[in-house]
Amino acid sequence: MTPSWSLEGLVVRLGSRLALDGAGLSVAPGEMVGVLGPNGSGKTTLLRAGLGLLRCGAGTACLSGRPVNALSEIERARLVGYLPQERRVGWNLASLALVALGAPDQPPAVASGIAADCLQRVGLAGFEDRGVLEMSGGERARVLLARLLATRAPLLVADEPAAGLDPDAQLLTLELLRAEAARGAAVVVTLHDLTLAARFCDRLVVLSQGRVEADGPPAQALSPDNLRTVFGLEGALIEAGGETVLAARRVAQRPAAGR
Repeated sequence: MTPSWSLEGLVVRLGSRLALDGAGLSVAPGEMVGVLGPNGSGKTTLLRAGLGLLRCGAGTACLSGRPVNALSEIERARLVGYLPQERRVGWNLASLALVALGAPDQPPAVASGIAADCLQRVGLAGFEDRGVLEMSGGERARVLLARLLATRAPLLVADEPAAGLDPDAQLLTLELLRAEAARGAAVVVTLHDLTLAARFCDRLVVLSQGRVEADGPPAQALSPDNLRTVFGLEGALIEAGGETVLAARRVAQRPAAGR
């Protein structure tokens, strides 16, 4: 099966800093992959470079087997929906109109129907006419998630979709993305909450200093050794109440990541 997204050996320099040093990942249809790592480890850079939004010094990035840089903007938009970490919106559009922008290939009436359904899915039924700049930050984040869902793209990429949300909204967000994987989409998310990552993702890619330190099922990727060397934590994933949770404490001094 051709991966929905395949990144190999990406090298990116941001100024004088080596932001990615041969990093990559692969995600198949129906799979939800989490990208983890400390601040500055290269998570957002990996997503942006892999989508052709940053220039790479080396490496390859393909969407459905096709080189990203060979795709037109329209072809790329049909293959992937992207939710960036920044949630700035420049215009006070009604939420229904903003979400409908996620389905530009559809007739206006169809796009509006898709948008209304997606707003209902994120718990914002009744907010269709509310301006997005009149909403709380958490509500605006859910509108932008609804726009991502409205793309119905075969690959969904979300950068920190749970950041700044209350616990209920965090769970709703990841449940919705998990449901998209269940319908056959490939889903890639970056997360800081290791418990949520282990709970919802099939596989985890752990970055450190621009390199992939681990790539595997949650219990393998978040092994005690990886928790210690990458995140500076002493602990392990455990089962509690039928759910996977992280039981950990800070290490007094974080060891340098392996090379």
